[in-house]
Amino acid sequence: MDSTLLPFSLLCFTSFFTLTNPLGTMPVFLTMTHGMTDQERRAIVRRATIVSFITIMVFVFAGQFLFKFFGISTNGFRIAGGVIIFKIGFDMLQARYTPMKLKDEEIKTYADDISITPLGIPMLCGPGAIANAIVLMQDANSFEMKGVLIGIIALIYLITYFILRASTRLVKVLGETGNNVMMRLMGLILMVIAVECFVSGAKPILTDIVKEGMSGMIH
Repeated sequence: MDSTLLPFSLLCFTSFFTLTNPLGTMPVFLTMTHGMTDQERRAIVRRATIVSFITIMVFVFAGQFLFKFFGISTNGFRIAGGVIIFKIGFDMLQARYTPMKLKDEEIKTYADDISITPLGIPMLCGPGAIANAIVLMQDANSFEMKGVLIGIIALIYLITYFILRASTRLVKVLGETGNNVMMRLMGLILMVIAVECFVSGAKPILTDIVKEGMSGMIH
């Protein structure tokens, strides 16, 4: 077994689990589906997780093409992704939900299909998760690593499906304090991942600037 496979698997799992944040989404999901039956909630969760998974997969496979099409460098995207992920992590560390534009009138507008917006996108599949998927696919330099990444994303959305299905019971078990502790812990992990992502993007850019500066001084 490739020695890089296990660390890569752990990075994929921890980053996607914290960015998808099914535990943090639970209270918001319960608020949005207040008054609905368990069957209606299950249908919403099923559709939301499928929509999120398909959206992420589109970016996993089309990310490279989008880079070429728009002339974006991977390192630039890493820096932007690192900033987005850091912001989400910081909000979670404060036990604050990242603003998801969940205004009363918007909830009413999306009441018929909240499974797609805002639950699927941007809550379970936001800019942080999309940026993370593209960057990790870029880092996956073997078919095994690509397979691990796709498998773990599928596993995360499967776990998310079961967590949100059991949300009514889980919120009662964890309580408000437990929920806040969990969110802060995930936020901290996410901030560390974001810093790594930012540094890995900034380092090659800074190295190129220094090299150009040195060659300019020599000439």
